[in-house]
Amino acid sequence: MAKVNWVADASHSEIGFKVKHLMITNVKGNFTDYAANVTTEDNDFGTADISFSAQVASVNTGNEQRDGHLRSADFFDAEHHPVLSFKSTSISGFDGSSDYQVHGDLTLHGQTHPVTLDVEFGGVANDPWGNTKAGFTLSTKINRKHWGLVWNAPTETGGLLVSEEVKIHIDLQLLRQA
Repeated sequence: MAKVNWVADASHSEIGFKVKHLMITNVKGNFTDYAANVTTEDNDFGTADISFSAQVASVNTGNEQRDGHLRSADFFDAEHHPVLSFKSTSISGFDGSSDYQVHGDLTLHGQTHPVTLDVEFGGVANDPWGNTKAGFTLSTKINRKHWGLVWNAPTETGGLLVSEEVKIHIDLQLLRQA
């Protein structure tokens, strides 16, 4: 079998997150500067070696003041920990159909911990220009405190301003390299 390299098609992909604010609504954000690389045996994603990274300074929630706070030492500390990354260690449940899991190590804020990404495989198709693409939706939940992201503030009612749980959602379209 031939090794095949795939890269993220940035115009059709997004690495995003969602976290509860005041425990009543979600704030969504994404990273605009990222890369994903996948190596497979032919088009067999059950054999995939997966890595992705994002520049944390590219965080975008649609609010510049909040984005600045997220880049600060209170949260991502982009000056000292400029990159978040993921490297797969194994894949389970892949049978060529739609749902399976990717296990790997997430490095964030200078700390690395194992995570499991739930994967929905959309399939492989050729675009009108002859490029081979593969589509995925990946998701997981993490506790941000496990990565040292501990800043918070109490509310008047005794709650917290920001949830510890962060939902990560990735829409990924890969482009097969020639």
